[in-house]
Amino acid sequence: MEKRHFRQTLGKFVTGITVVTTEHDGDISGMTANAFMSVSLVPPLILVSVDQQASMHEKIMKAGRFAVSILSKEQKEVSMHFAKQKRLDSVDGLFGRLAGQPILKDALANLVCRLHEAHPAGDHTLFIGEVLELTSRNGEPLTYYQGKYGYLEDN
Repeated sequence: MEKRHFRQTLGKFVTGITVVTTEHDGDISGMTANAFMSVSLVPPLILVSVDQQASMHEKIMKAGRFAVSILSKEQKEVSMHFAKQKRLDSVDGLFGRLAGQPILKDALANLVCRLHEAHPAGDHTLFIGEVLELTSRNGEPLTYYQGKYGYLEDN
């Protein structure tokens, strides 16, 4: 099976967009991810999938904590920045703090996690985080479908 065909087929599934952040030795790092899901209500667990070659992989392992910010439709440029598709002029003012962890301001939701488990799976690692703190607000999500950003339309 071709990697490209596999990726195109999975692109038929509409996802939301998140930015995963962590801080290690005073350095804040972030990466865009759409491989995110809830795992358990009790205890509250979530999962993010991170490429083992990504710099974020080692940073999460070292920090032992990470945050997930679920992006609003107004945050397309932020997503593109952390996906290394386009650079913002400045990231000043993008970050806030929740339970001591860097989060993205103006996100629809923020979840701060302690690394609960890490499971290698192919070329990625599935990081399961125990949610320690969370916030949410009303708004419309940023979506991703067939390699393109979008948002929900009213019915």
